[in-house]
Amino acid sequence: MLYVVPTPIGNLEDITLRAIRTLKEVDAIVAEDTRTSGILLKHYSISKPLISFHKFNEHRMLTSLIDKMLQGETLALISDAGTPGISDPGFLLVREAISNDIQVVTLPGATAMIPAIVSSGLPCDKFVFEGFLPQKKGRNKLAEMLKNEQRTMIFYESPNRLVKTLELFKEVFGEDRKVAVCREISKLHEEIKRGTLSELIEYFSENAPRGEIVIVVGGAK
Repeated sequence: MLYVVPTPIGNLEDITLRAIRTLKEVDAIVAEDTRTSGILLKHYSISKPLISFHKFNEHRMLTSLIDKMLQGETLALISDAGTPGISDPGFLLVREAISNDIQVVTLPGATAMIPAIVSSGLPCDKFVFEGFLPQKKGRNKLAEMLKNEQRTMIFYESPNRLVKTLELFKEVFGEDRKVAVCREISKLHEEIKRGTLSELIEYFSENAPRGEIVIVVGGAK
């Protein structure tokens, strides 16, 4: 069996009792970064073998992980923060497990996009999650494709590319499009800035952002 277990995106208390119990009961834990995950596991007195599984080795590790589960082991998959598979490694392992008739159980839990859209003040009854924009090729094309999207849009972005991305949105969506930038969700310095694209470009040009960032953009009228 494969358990997909969400981990806290900031505050270590953002984990369910079921997640803690599951991590204590599995045979081994497949982690994106064993050092980062080690902090969480130590906090909850969880002592299990850790297997490194990240974007640079996930193809190479697939066969051995599937073999372990076919031989009767139960594994838990975790990422550094949030739900595995959502802009994090995990999809390949889940797909391969399913194709080998291995039961996959995904626990509900932390993810940055849901608190971001709810706190944004923008419509959250319908939305589209785009994750990270391409760093180079395809950025403008994707933005143009979303120009007339009427649902609220959610993006992940790094602090050093935030202003550049907001400027791209301003060029394509218009300077008055409503937007919220949510930074360091669930952490000590959590911050949410709301306004138009022009207003937030001005703010973050003067106040360099840090940490994990979620951009929530209102849909086209």
